[in-house]
Formats: sequence, structure tokens, C-alpha cells
Amino acid sequence: MTKRFDAILFDAGGIFLLPDPVTLGAIIRPLGGDGSIESCIRAHYAGMAALDAIAQREQRSLDGFSWDGYRRGYAISAGVPEKDIETAIVTLRNVFSPFLWRFPLLESAAALWKMHLVGLPIGIVSNASGQVEATLANQCICQVGIGAGVPVEIVTDSHVIGVAKPHPGIFADALRLMNGKGITNDRIAYVGDSYVNDIGGAQNAGLVPILLDPYDHRAHETCERIQSLHDLLAFI
Repeated sequence: MTKRFDAILFDAGGIFLLPDPVTLGAIIRPLGGDGSIESCIRAHYAGMAALDAIAQREQRSLDGFSWDGYRRGYAISAGVPEKDIETAIVTLRNVFSPFLWRFPLLESAAALWKMHLVGLPIGIVSNASGQVEATLANQCICQVGIGAGVPVEIVTDSHVIGVAKPHPGIFADALRLMNGKGITNDRIAYVGDSYVNDIGGAQNAGLVPILLDPYDHRAHETCERIQSLHDLLAFI
């Protein structure tokens, strides 16, 4: 494979962290769904696909409306019967908070280590609520500088800087850093799990957008898709 990228930026949610499937499984199971960790991981990506479909239809970013569309897609994917979907949405809504996004995707972390070990500059750019840098460090996924996780160049949290994807401004600090290393935007990939926010944001910033789509929910989209972060290793 031809080397395509000299740096990679990543979203955090859906890439390295998921809403805790143990907590959500405890809600799904009594309603007749499959509350296993595997089912709840899959349900996250189904929920994101459902939320993106609403955002595309209404031509708004994901932060512009209720995430009940995500919760509906999540419950349906997990096998909750139709008669209990509304109950599931309300119950899921009651436990959702920024701190629910704490379940680490260890395969993604393993791929991140491989990228670091070949010397690839890496950064995180996430729509979050002020907690994402600490959560990534606490879960030993990554941190700026030396720590228990992968050393990265930067972690950008939309709440901290005051601008969110798909606005290109959220990438400004990361791109200033990467450009300072002589890396141009067209040699930087951005990987996320939302078509509207992540693919749209990367396109707006002049980056190479890549959608993580491990269960082929987005086969209809025209953007480049991968099923695992390990797929990126061929391009660095």
C-alpha cells in the first residue's frame, strides 16, 4: 500500500470510548433485548447511524437536537420489542451523561499504539463536555505527553474551546500543531463515527475524512469507510 497519511486525528466517542455497555445492558435486558456487551457495542453504531439519518434529513449537526433518535436506534438494534421502545428511550435518557462515555475500545487502543510506535503524529479532536481528556487518560488510552496510554500531540474538547464539529474551527489548534511539523492538511486523516459531524467537519477543514463503520451500517455513504483502526496501518 502507498503511504497516504503523515498524521492522523481521531474523534474520541465511538472510536476509543463508548457509552458503558454494562450500564446500558442492565436497561436493555429487562425490556426483552440483548444486553450483552457485544450487542450494546453494535447498538452504539446503529444508534449513530440513526442519528446521522435524522441530521442529514433535517440538515443540522448532531448537537442541534435531541439524541432520542440515537437511543431509539440503540434500543431497536439491541432487540427491544416495539411495544417497549418508548420506555427504553426514556430510561436510557435518564442515565445518559458525559461520564457514561467511559467504556474503552481496547482494539482501537492497540492500533493506536502501533501508530505511535512507527512515529506517526496523532491527535484527538472531539465534540465533548469538558471531560474527554481526563477520561482518555483515566482509561489508559492516550494522553498528551508521557503516561499510561499512548502519547499524543493534542486533545481538543469542543466544550473547552467553544466550537464543535462540523465547524472547521475545532481543528484549528491541532492543525496549527501538525502544520508546524511541515504536514499539510491533505496528508492528515480524520477518523470518526458520525457522517454529519466527523466526515462533514473533516471536509470543512480540508482533511481526509474516514468513517469508522464496523458493522456496515453506512454502506450507502460515499465516504471512505474502515471497519477497524487497524485498517489504517496500511496507509502510514
